[in-house]
Amino acid sequence: MASETQKGSSIWETVKTVFWALVIAGIFRTLFFQPFWIPSGSMKDTLLIGDFLFVNKMAYGYSYASCPSIRLGGLDIDARDICGWLDGDNTRILGGEPERGDIIVFRHPVDGTDFIKRLIGLPGDRIQMKGGVLHINGTAVEIEPAGEFIEKYGPQGPMGDRVTMNCVNRGVRLDEDCIKQRYIETLPNGHSHTILDSGPQRADNTGVFTVPEGHYFFMGDNRDNST
Repeated sequence: MASETQKGSSIWETVKTVFWALVIAGIFRTLFFQPFWIPSGSMKDTLLIGDFLFVNKMAYGYSYASCPSIRLGGLDIDARDICGWLDGDNTRILGGEPERGDIIVFRHPVDGTDFIKRLIGLPGDRIQMKGGVLHINGTAVEIEPAGEFIEKYGPQGPMGDRVTMNCVNRGVRLDEDCIKQRYIETLPNGHSHTILDSGPQRADNTGVFTVPEGHYFFMGDNRDNST
């Protein structure tokens, strides 16, 4: 039988192993990867409300935005408080350029909220919607029908959030089918992805947005239900 000393030593080794495992996991979660929960339907049907994923913080280099923001109770520590020295002119360590069509998590430039969208426009591009079709630099992107996307109208996700949904079939009531048209959209670089359309909307026709140098233009795949 093991002595009390041996038992105590075994328990202590287990505690130390668990402790260092948590420390290492915390470092990787803080510095290299971040868990992200999808709170809205703006990226349907690629990403659904309640989906859980990990974001690679090093995909385009390490910047101040790669550092964590801690908001818990009365504690509010922004990424700039930790990595503010990297904030000048979007300074990046081992930086790389994103490609058109990438799905990217970024911090809203005004309120700092995490957004997840698809990169549509590169610096210098002219972006416009005409008749619900995306135009880049005056040319319409290729789209082809891909059937229907059907979901129940009402609360969604594990938290049962009640989200606003535009539907092709107007006047949908709670728990009835909300129908959207699905299309495959192909960007100028050949990247293809599905988008959803909810019928005629005011935002189907816009002015021209010119993307400034050093900036990018993002859109959600669920075009009529995305900020």
